[in-house]
Amino acid sequence: MMTATYLLNLVLMLALVAGMAVGALWLARKLQPGLGGGRKEGLVRVVDAVPLGTMGRLAVVEFGGRQLLVAVSRGRIELIAEAPLGSDFADYIGDDK
Repeated sequence: MMTATYLLNLVLMLALVAGMAVGALWLARKLQPGLGGGRKEGLVRVVDAVPLGTMGRLAVVEFGGRQLLVAVSRGRIELIAEAPLGSDFADYIGDDK
């Protein structure tokens, strides 16, 4: 009889702790921007990014009515090109005449 009571208490406490953990994760996701939950539209938006090797990435970022093509590596971010929103980067890259 005492073993059944102990097991029942153990199961109830385990369910309580699991529920508290899930609730804390849900709350953290809702309150912290950048974790996906209630994120509002910000000033900066990453449109697309592709990996370059093991440590690098090429990204298109929208900021201030412009699109910025940036190369991101472990210790450096370098602007490659910029264009007005909605334009094609092909017009801004390559021919430096």
